[in-house]
Amino acid sequence: MVTQQHPWSRYVAIGDSFTEGIGDPEPGVPGGHRGWADRVAEVLSRGTEDFAYANLAIRGRLIQQIIDEQVEPALELRPDLITISAGGNDVIRPRTDPDEISARFEYAIERLGRDRATIVIFTGVDVGFSPVFRGIRGKVAIYNENLRAIAQKHDCIVADQWALAEIQDQRMWDRDRLHLNALGHHEVARMVLRALNVENDLEPMKPEPLPDRSWRQARTQDLSWAREYLVPWVIRRIRHQSSGDFITAKRPDAGPYALPAAEAAEAGVHGADASRPQRG
Repeated sequence: MVTQQHPWSRYVAIGDSFTEGIGDPEPGVPGGHRGWADRVAEVLSRGTEDFAYANLAIRGRLIQQIIDEQVEPALELRPDLITISAGGNDVIRPRTDPDEISARFEYAIERLGRDRATIVIFTGVDVGFSPVFRGIRGKVAIYNENLRAIAQKHDCIVADQWALAEIQDQRMWDRDRLHLNALGHHEVARMVLRALNVENDLEPMKPEPLPDRSWRQARTQDLSWAREYLVPWVIRRIRHQSSGDFITAKRPDAGPYALPAAEAAEAGVHGADASRPQRG
C-alpha cells in the first residue's frame, strides 16, 4: 500500500446521496453503502494514528437542509478536513436558480471555514453524455462557475467532477441513472485524493463493455427505467417527500475507519473489492 503522509487526522463529509455512497452497496459498512468518501477515508487512515472519520450525508437533501442539519454538527466534531457536495438536488429541479443556490452554498462555506479546516468542494458532473440530464447541462455549468469563484474566494480545494472524463460513461452509473455505481465512486475517490495531493494505490478500473442493443431493446429499457425510477421520483416531488425521509447519517460520530469485512479478510487490499470488474 502506498500512502503519502498528509496533515489530516479528523475528516468529516457532508452532503446528499453522492456523499452517502448511494449506488455503491456494501452490506459490511455502516448504512449499507460505501461510496467515494469511505474510500477516501480508508486511504487517509493508513499510517495516521488516531485518524477519525464521520459522514453526515443523507440522500435527497437540498442545500438548505444540509446547512440546517449538517453544518453545525460537522463543526462540533472538530474536523481538520471537510468535504461538502451540496446543491445538486436543487439544480436538477425545474425553475431553480443556480445563482441563488450558489449564495446558499457560500453561506455554508463561510460557516464551515470558521475553524480553518481544509475544505474540499465538488463541481457538478458534465451531464452532456446523459440523455436524462443533458437538458440542464448549461445550468450545471453556471453553478460550477459560481462554485469555482467561491472556492477561490475562500481558499477551498476543488474536486472537479466536470473534468473527470472517466465518469462521463454510462458504465460508471447505477441502474437509476442518477447515482454512481461502485466503479464511479472509486474513480471519484481517486480524483479527490489527487486534489488533496495524497499518493495512493487506487488503480483505474476497467468496466465491462456494454452489450449491443437494438433500438427496440434500448427503448424498452428506457421505459423500464421510467417506471422503476422516474415515476416514483415525480410522485415524491408531488407529495413533497424525499428518499431521505426517516434516514439518519451513517457515521454521525468521528471514529476510526474500519475496512469492510470482505476486504479486511483479503491480503493486499487496494481499495476496491476483488469482486469488482478488473482494473485497467
